[in-house]
Amino acid sequence: MNFFNCTVRRSYALKFASALACTGVGAGCGGLVLALLLHGIQHVAYGYDTAHLIGSKTFLEGVSMASPLRRMLVLSTCGLVVGAGWATLYRFGKPLVSIRRAVASPDPRMPIVSTITHALLQIITVALGSPLGREVAPREIGSLLAGRVAARAGLSVDDCRLLVACGAGAGLAAVYNVPLGGAVFVLEVLLGTFAPRALLSAIFTSTIAAVVAWIGLGNEQQYVVPTFHVSAPLMLWAAMCGPMFGLAAWFFVMLTSGARANAPRGTRLLMLSVLNFLLIGVLAGYFPQLAGNGKGAATLSFDSDLSISLAATLLFLKVAIEASSLRAGAEGGLLTPGLTNGALLGAVLGGLWNHLMPEVPTGAYALVGAGAFLAASMQMPLTAVALIVEFTHANHDLLFPLLLAVGGSAVTYRAIPHLVPARLSAKPLTRAALPSSRA
Repeated sequence: MNFFNCTVRRSYALKFASALACTGVGAGCGGLVLALLLHGIQHVAYGYDTAHLIGSKTFLEGVSMASPLRRMLVLSTCGLVVGAGWATLYRFGKPLVSIRRAVASPDPRMPIVSTITHALLQIITVALGSPLGREVAPREIGSLLAGRVAARAGLSVDDCRLLVACGAGAGLAAVYNVPLGGAVFVLEVLLGTFAPRALLSAIFTSTIAAVVAWIGLGNEQQYVVPTFHVSAPLMLWAAMCGPMFGLAAWFFVMLTSGARANAPRGTRLLMLSVLNFLLIGVLAGYFPQLAGNGKGAATLSFDSDLSISLAATLLFLKVAIEASSLRAGAEGGLLTPGLTNGALLGAVLGGLWNHLMPEVPTGAYALVGAGAFLAASMQMPLTAVALIVEFTHANHDLLFPLLLAVGGSAVTYRAIPHLVPARLSAKPLTRAALPSSRA
């Protein structure tokens, strides 16, 4: 009997390990295909580097080279895709199942056609210039594949849930080349545990997915930043401004959560989305940095290439169009948009601080601000730190002000609900960013 039990346990362990490997490979392939699709649509829509999916020019450079009329036409097309695409999905598709709901369900399988359609719509619209993020799509594909693999392998309910969560983290790791960030996201946000089994599973799948994605995307970091050094003015600024980022993130969550909750579904979705993206197209004629999920504006912030006035203007407009796009019915994540908002706010506050203290490159303030805002707005401080480090490969010294600002921001965000009326309390963005029954 003992021999039989040992054989059964070994057989199950082998099935579980195989399912994890399949999830990592599948999420990596899914993330790779979505990333290449994104680049291809961007190049064709704005007419740059059309011979290469992964070219030398950035999206911001491509948009800047396009005429204002072309920007407006492309973003107007984005509005049509948003309105027609999601209205059709809501009308004829099976009800969507969020990643969080799948992780908590006895049957974590997500509807195939609806989930894939939802993911593709996000990628297409972000490629055309939607200000929302692309990170939800690969997470959904990773979870979708993981749910099917887990069911086919006959895993236990708990292991099925674990696999679906790992699939989401692996998808994130694949598109951004952040294996540690993907794993920590699974543990901190989706599972809420760092138990050894979950930890090893998350690291295993995220690493495999990231390596698989190298096939087409290369082993590249998202942002190439200068070398910043820690200093007393930077540390003091991080300590003082950390709570300010938490407060800003709380208002941002209130704004975007309300916008998402009141988004239309029927014919109004088409009308509002066309109008919204037409206006964004007009604005992009003057500010090409507004097109897309915000990576271009964040890069300029990290490179200290923005004046205080331009950073403040972009921050106001970015927040406005992110909220208006959600209100109009567009879907997408808020990871890169939140990071960009924090970078822009950091550039503004850091630029002002430089008038009082010995000068520090504004890019250092922007990088610290990006992590602090992201940590609070999505309520994932550990994941935010891991993502900033892997996104930028920042030197070790910058961890000190980054951790200081992230701590102040996260604590402030969590304290605000206890200081304001309950009806004004904001819901964490992790719940909104992971699609609900309508997202």
